[in-house]
Amino acid sequence: MVVVNYLLKQKFPYGNSFLRDDDIPQYVANGVADLGILGLNEVEEKDQEVDVIKQLGFAGCRLSLAVQKDVDYPGLEWFNGKKVASSYTTIVKKFFADKGIDATTEEIGGSVEIAPGIGLAEGICDIVSTGSTLIMNGLKEVETVMYSEAVLISNPNLSIEKKEILDKLTFRIDAVQNAQKSKYILLNAPNDKIEEISALLPGMKSPTVLPLAEEGWSSLHSVIEENDFWNVIDQLKDAGAQGILVSPIEKLIA
Repeated sequence: MVVVNYLLKQKFPYGNSFLRDDDIPQYVANGVADLGILGLNEVEEKDQEVDVIKQLGFAGCRLSLAVQKDVDYPGLEWFNGKKVASSYTTIVKKFFADKGIDATTEEIGGSVEIAPGIGLAEGICDIVSTGSTLIMNGLKEVETVMYSEAVLISNPNLSIEKKEILDKLTFRIDAVQNAQKSKYILLNAPNDKIEEISALLPGMKSPTVLPLAEEGWSSLHSVIEENDFWNVIDQLKDAGAQGILVSPIEKLIA
């Protein structure tokens, strides 16, 4: 796991165990482990007394309802009176109850996608990433029950000392996540364009401006958001920026 490998390199004060993801909520709730990293879907399914501390931004997927591809699916009401096979029956039951759907569930530990084909259930609810497994089994995705990703969870009754360690951990995770959303940018600009270009580069507070050896020119350093990267670059070029250098950021302390 990325987070675990990072902590090992940093000699962070913790011990780690690799467990089945569906066992982690119980271990954390019981205090056998202080923290856990697993999918949000498993946290919701096990419904243990744990605190979700942070979304980690990887292992994204969705928990979806699927039916056989030849079914004329009119909407969620189709599931009234039907049976749904799933490894996530707690989540499915709550979803149907919230939507007012009278459906039953059949808990299966694995190979959920074969249930409709062998007559065990009319539909399934399972983790979907690309959807290729559903297609291979003659199924189609019809409803999204929840979106999931890896999360950091903790025991809700940590000692003060352990809470301080958790705070240090989340601070480090924040620094990495902030860096992944941003790019470091360095560019050259004529001095009479600095004000215009600076307005395009808010950065953390404002761009760093350093004079170049060539008179009338300066170098500007800043940070831009990844999701607006190309739009900003186009505006910078139009404003007179030259020699634009962009590089990734390892960590960003906000």
